[in-house]
Amino acid sequence: MSRLLQRMAWSRAVYIVGLVLVSVTAWGQTNRYVVIFKDKAASPYSISNPSEFLSQRAINRREQQGISVTEQDLPVNIAYIQALKDAGADVFYKTRWLNGVLVQCDASLIATLTGLSFVERVEYVAPNAKLMTNGRKKSNPRARTSKVADITQTQLGMVGIDDMHADGNRGEGMIVGIFDSGFQGVNVNEPFQPLFAENRIDLTVSHDLVYNTKDIFQYDEHGAEVFSVIAAYQEGTYTGGAYKASYQLFVTEDVNTEYRIEEYNWLFAAEMADSAGVDVINSSLGYNTFDDASMDYTKAAMNGKTAVITRAAQWAADRGIVVVCSAGNEGAGSWQIITAPADAEDVLAVASVTSTGVRVASSSKGPSPAIDGVIKPDVAAMGSNTSVILPSGAVGSASGTSLAAPIITSLVTGIWQQYPSLTNKELLDIVRQSGSQASTPDNLLGYGIPNYLTVETLLQSMRENPFRVYPNPVVDDTLSIKPYSTSEVSTCQIEFISPKGQLLFTGDLSFSKENPAYTLSVESLASGLYILRIKWGDDVATHRIVIR
Repeated sequence: MSRLLQRMAWSRAVYIVGLVLVSVTAWGQTNRYVVIFKDKAASPYSISNPSEFLSQRAINRREQQGISVTEQDLPVNIAYIQALKDAGADVFYKTRWLNGVLVQCDASLIATLTGLSFVERVEYVAPNAKLMTNGRKKSNPRARTSKVADITQTQLGMVGIDDMHADGNRGEGMIVGIFDSGFQGVNVNEPFQPLFAENRIDLTVSHDLVYNTKDIFQYDEHGAEVFSVIAAYQEGTYTGGAYKASYQLFVTEDVNTEYRIEEYNWLFAAEMADSAGVDVINSSLGYNTFDDASMDYTKAAMNGKTAVITRAAQWAADRGIVVVCSAGNEGAGSWQIITAPADAEDVLAVASVTSTGVRVASSSKGPSPAIDGVIKPDVAAMGSNTSVILPSGAVGSASGTSLAAPIITSLVTGIWQQYPSLTNKELLDIVRQSGSQASTPDNLLGYGIPNYLTVETLLQSMRENPFRVYPNPVVDDTLSIKPYSTSEVSTCQIEFISPKGQLLFTGDLSFSKENPAYTLSVESLASGLYILRIKWGDDVATHRIVIR
């Protein structure tokens, strides 16, 4: 986690993927490394039998969205892992998607590991020995009960979560993964007790990847505060956005240091959550620089393709998971732009606004111009003086895009509960299109502040007319035509008709993920009211278009 995302201070990041980095530390130094294998040869697993390495819920998620299990999903070769152990390395976490493992070993062993025939590369990811098998000493704060009026109405109501709750959508039946720095006090404070009484925190799956322990309810307040925005509930005191959902909690961020191992921790957690059937991931973390300057990113690396954590987040999205992350709090500093993984194309990056909907100056901007036409951040929510449950159990407030992200996570969780037939990417698109500035997105707030009731209206419109036509009235002499779902409507025919009924032109349009919209130039047309007729299959929709 970039510490700026927690305390509006500074951010850190991970190293560029693909570099082979052999430790330059002195012999005798125990460090942490990621070993990447060349292949998955002789695997005992098969994509035709995914139940051997994925839960049924994970398989169902893929099937419902038409996503195939691929070789990338296969577990790493157990013989390769054993060979690393035989060579003297302590092996901890495995990554199916990147085909490697995290090891802790003496630097003098790296040449031996690199020389193994099945090893593609060894990457240094953090100094010193930190991983252990017996965890850390538990240190929980004293529980307290806060008795104040429910003060979450503003942050929830801004995006329509109050209406979502009124419709009976509070996250029931959904599984949300929280990736953060620790969940201090969650297990003892009253606003979280319904989660334990109803067994809605999966303690079998939940894990601290920093120290390799199941004791997640300590270390740092940030994760507890983020989690409370989604999951806490105390009648008359506090209401989380999706307080009836079930949860998996992962500690991936080490607050004491910042090295690229934290991105790998995120990757390991994402695969654990995927295998266990998670629906939505909230990640209030971001990376751009490290304690080791050689691992720092450049701004150009925020391109949706470079950082380990960005690639991991996109892989999770490609497996049908909704990933929501904070955009970053670099807007007022020298860095200015979003941090990884907010740059991933199919990750919902969340900017921060005040209680009146005004952008917070520190909220990170998107790259300008947008890389490959991808608008970042995607949407915005209240991240200024957001109400949280503190580790003490009292109600307090915190600020930053870290607190805006869990509000959007709550929103998408409830919407998906209501509309389970949507794919994750259709859901993200409809949330974007519900934004307060969906017709004119920018690199400050993206598509703006989304809203549950607007999503309801758009989904109803999709049933009647699956196309968005915008902006209307026309701006800058261009008109865009976009289907809500390219998987459902990939082609159409259009007719553009003058105010006098004259057919001005026709066209056959095709849409895909790579080309989701068609932009029509109307520069040559005079001001007035026109008719756009769209035909698809046996259906026809008519739009009245105003050109000024």
